[in-house]
Amino acid sequence: MAKQRQEMLFGIRATMEAIKSEKEIEKVLIKTGLAGPLFQELFDLIREKGVEYQFVPVEKLNSLDQHNNQGVIALIVPIPYQEIEEIVPELFAQGKTPLLLLLDEITDVRNFGAIARSAECAGVHAIVIPFKNSAKITPDSIKTSAGALYNIPVCRVQNLKTLARYLKKEGIRIIAATEKAEKVYTEGDFTLATAIVMGSEDVGIEDALLRLADEQVKIPITGSIQSLNVSVAASLMVYEAVRQRS
Repeated sequence: MAKQRQEMLFGIRATMEAIKSEKEIEKVLIKTGLAGPLFQELFDLIREKGVEYQFVPVEKLNSLDQHNNQGVIALIVPIPYQEIEEIVPELFAQGKTPLLLLLDEITDVRNFGAIARSAECAGVHAIVIPFKNSAKITPDSIKTSAGALYNIPVCRVQNLKTLARYLKKEGIRIIAATEKAEKVYTEGDFTLATAIVMGSEDVGIEDALLRLADEQVKIPITGSIQSLNVSVAASLMVYEAVRQRS
């Protein structure tokens, strides 16, 4: 397992510049009671960009940094997100048959990490998540992935529907896992370039995204509990692709 690392930025201005440059920030720790015009500018930026933050006692900040942190420390996860528009052409150029995993509103970081672990083991070429309403790369998700998140590209996009249209134009078929399907997942065709879409356990895949799928498949459930954990379901889907392709 790759060693988990944690980078930090100290101070209000440094944190503001990191947010403006779209550096991947896990969380901003802010001293309880911090005030002033410069802090307000930072706080407005944090809320505008949807950056996670937490007010903490000054002792917490001092335990992380004994220098002048101005009451603000930004925690950075040192795994950069990648661009799917760069990955797809490169896969085709290398003669590979793309296998992608699109996660629609999977918000639990442990599920995200477990999905990444199975995906990396199965040879999935990239995971794609939306900017909003999605788990991100964090120390918890890295730990749950057993370090797999260091080895599999993760891409973020504004809109999965727009991405699905792009992938279809590039010759990649969209297969959606949904209980609404008539076809069992083992009957789907994963031998061609494929993007598998997984939805959250509570609401599933968004209807507009579901309509863009070339195939809809389901995982049969005969027990009294009517849903699988999404990480287990994702594992079944990607390993069906492995089975068919081998």
